[in-house]
Amino acid sequence: MTIHSAVPVHVRPATPDDRPTVERLWLLFRHDMSEFGGQLPNPDGTFRSERLEAAFADAVDWAPYLFDSGGRPVGFAFVRALGGPVRVLNSFFVVRGARRAGVGLQAVRQVVARHPGDWEVAFQDDNPGAVRFWRRAAEELAPGAWSEERRPVPGRADLAPDVWISFRCPGL
Repeated sequence: MTIHSAVPVHVRPATPDDRPTVERLWLLFRHDMSEFGGQLPNPDGTFRSERLEAAFADAVDWAPYLFDSGGRPVGFAFVRALGGPVRVLNSFFVVRGARRAGVGLQAVRQVVARHPGDWEVAFQDDNPGAVRFWRRAAEELAPGAWSEERRPVPGRADLAPDVWISFRCPGL
């Protein structure tokens, strides 16, 4: 199956039955992200998975979402800090075959609409695709009403600061 820009994306909460699918997508996500932080896989070929574990274990403060298009998984998102004043889009991933077809924007709109209020999302300056995507997404979600700042990565003085975008979404 090939994704075209007219194909709708369905976002739904990920259930325990979805976990194996999300775990496979997680490996693809961490592989993509390893380019920007220099992380290598664990000896068994997996990557760190604390956020994945938290997303499925902490039903109060975290929410995992699975994206599909035409019945096929095309990505996921983990939202954290649900009980706080600012929700954090902690992890967001769209498979390469579905990128640049509007999948990401459809998905982020649906995720954010489920949790109206203040939002933050972090990405790396040296990830040009993320830079373009998140600035465009912020402008579409909160036209002219979003901000951007750089913050050090906790415990990683060897890495460049993350870029954080903040915006308010009343719900879509």
